[in-house]
Amino acid sequence: MSATESNIAASSLGLLGKLAHSFGATEAALRLLISIFAGYGIAFFYRRTIMHQPDKLIHHFYFATCGLVLCLFNFGYATCHSLIAVTITYVLARLLRSSPRELITINFIFHMGYLLVGYYHTESNEYDILWTMPHCVLVLRLIGFGFDITDGLKEREQLSKEQQENAISELPTPLELVAFAYFPCAFLIGPQFAYRRYQRFVDGEFRQYKGGVEAGLKRLCTGLVYLVIRQIGAPYFPDEYFVSDEYPKAPFFWRLVYMGVWAKLALYKYVACWLMTEGALMCLGISYAGKKENGDNDWSGCTNVNVFILETGYTMQHYVQSFNVNTNQWVSQYVYKRLRFLNNRSISYAAALGFLAVWHGFHSGYYMAFFNEYITVTVEKQFASVWSKSNIDIYANIISPPFVYPVLKYFMQKLYDLFYIGWCMTPFMLYSYPRWMKTYSAINYFVFVVCIVWTIFYQTYKYYERAAKRREQDSTFGRATTLSPTVAAKDDDEKRD
Repeated sequence: MSATESNIAASSLGLLGKLAHSFGATEAALRLLISIFAGYGIAFFYRRTIMHQPDKLIHHFYFATCGLVLCLFNFGYATCHSLIAVTITYVLARLLRSSPRELITINFIFHMGYLLVGYYHTESNEYDILWTMPHCVLVLRLIGFGFDITDGLKEREQLSKEQQENAISELPTPLELVAFAYFPCAFLIGPQFAYRRYQRFVDGEFRQYKGGVEAGLKRLCTGLVYLVIRQIGAPYFPDEYFVSDEYPKAPFFWRLVYMGVWAKLALYKYVACWLMTEGALMCLGISYAGKKENGDNDWSGCTNVNVFILETGYTMQHYVQSFNVNTNQWVSQYVYKRLRFLNNRSISYAAALGFLAVWHGFHSGYYMAFFNEYITVTVEKQFASVWSKSNIDIYANIISPPFVYPVLKYFMQKLYDLFYIGWCMTPFMLYSYPRWMKTYSAINYFVFVVCIVWTIFYQTYKYYERAAKRREQDSTFGRATTLSPTVAAKDDDEKRD
């Protein structure tokens, strides 16, 4: 678009559109950012005016109203989709609570089906902020609500510790469910939390604990730092560069580095928004999680990002532990652990990742990204097993000074982290098969080749390891037979005869 065309387009925008255009952002993105910051105003007004009100109806009405206003501000008439979802869930819970299997099944199928139909009619090859964005958060919340309602009918002995904590013994009122669904600091982009946490919060269970506001403001500042880094770095690594003819011309090593930095900056977009949202939840006081080891209050109950692990980790498992934490916990609790009857962790893990891919939409990039996660985690576990048996670390004393080896090892681990996060995130950021496959071809399908070579090596290694164990067992059996007391005694008897 030329400068003249850009100015004409900007002149046709409203006030928010012009402001967003001046920052190089979309109006929808600016509305989302305003809504995240509004969470702090909502939190401080609540603490000052409503928190100590004894009538719980006032609390529910406040959160329901604030959430709906923010939803209308962002999505207008499309708010009807989330209202339909909440209404259907309440009706199903009212009618089918005594039939747990039917309730869980119908509730799950309805919400996932509605979401996928929404994706079908709205998805494009760009990252669009549409009504489906908060709706995918709401889908998990309402599916989890269905499970928790049915768990409330079971004996406590039948439930796991997590299920006991989240089980709902009484069906909430429509207003309570709306307030939970539209909780203003969480419904747009998460994080997830169970209805029982919301109920305990409104009941005042967390009110006595101090430090939530301070923790929340620190989280806000951290989020702003990530937002600034993202906004400064993103123009230097635009998505289109990685599908252009210029990208393959860069040296191979730098292609991998650029891809990793690009992926990190893409992650920081989510990290910044989640951190600022978490800060508002901490200020409200809903995120209390108990006491830390040092006795301080822990406000990480709604944490969606573990910044320390994210920045110091170096494996895909570290990303799973530190990024989109609440969603991963939700999938673990309501998908992975509920498939325990399969008695196969690999199948349950694959099913959980498959669910996450479908939940994100139809783009092939989502499925490839989660497949990448599966094979990367698998290879990392295999490599860790082989490395631990190799005893290579014992030779570190040869290198002097002693700090050189751990520093060099950590540098190599972080380099691996940069290369692999770029590879794993590329399909997630480019969406369509022709685009992400073109980028993969530009780095010669590097990770595919590495995984194939590693698989051949690992299977060969395991074959010889099993063969060595068999030889050792045969040798041990032979020695045991030779030295058997029974055999020795029999030989002595024969000699005496």
